[in-house]
Amino acid sequence: IKVLAIGNSFSEDATRYLHGVAKAGGVDMKVVNLFIGGCPLSYHYSNILSDEKKYALMFNGENTGFCVSIKDALLSESRDGWDFITMQQVSGKSNNYDTYQPYLSKLSEYVRMYMPKTEQLIHQTWAYEEGGVRLTEELGYKCQKDMFTDVKNAYDMAAKSINARIIPSGETLQNLISEGKKVHRDGFHAEKGYTRFALSLTWYEMLTGKSALDIDFSDFDVPVDKNDAELAKKAAHKACQNYR
Repeated sequence: IKVLAIGNSFSEDATRYLHGVAKAGGVDMKVVNLFIGGCPLSYHYSNILSDEKKYALMFNGENTGFCVSIKDALLSESRDGWDFITMQQVSGKSNNYDTYQPYLSKLSEYVRMYMPKTEQLIHQTWAYEEGGVRLTEELGYKCQKDMFTDVKNAYDMAAKSINARIIPSGETLQNLISEGKKVHRDGFHAEKGYTRFALSLTWYEMLTGKSALDIDFSDFDVPVDKNDAELAKKAAHKACQNYR
């Protein structure tokens, strides 16, 4: 399975363990993330127009040190094609669907031009930390649940606009939060252990149809105890059950 994420640091968080998780599930998965920190859909659109090599190429969760254009990445699998290509909005604009268009539709059309048989998916990102500066001062929310409601609604509209399935990463994190877990490392990015694990499990289940509950994986960047690993599996599986 070959997966290309056109994203930013949130797709980096979500795919950090994806190759390893897939391997643990008996699936050979190539995972490429096109990384520009804080990149919104409008900038992705500008980049397809300019065809500049502005993206750090991340391969199976690791930074390769190479920079590519979106076209470079698409054509790197021109023989057999990518199986899945994901798109997303930057987190600070993810709550407002007006910021998605016309950029998402244009990006989708561009991808389809080179990869007509590839399934496109929408990566649903997540809400900021309760009480954090970015949540309350930058976006003006009193409660992170309210932000997630807006994020979820915007991504639902985005998915419908390009006829795509959703990878419910945001839903997974809400499930962890409901269990009392701290899921952010800095108020907005994912915690590097069980949270990134839960995100990769969400992608794994949505892309393969196999259950996240069956994964035995322990190659984490920071320590993760067994209880948190099990919570991550359950949170991911529960989210995917609502979107499959």
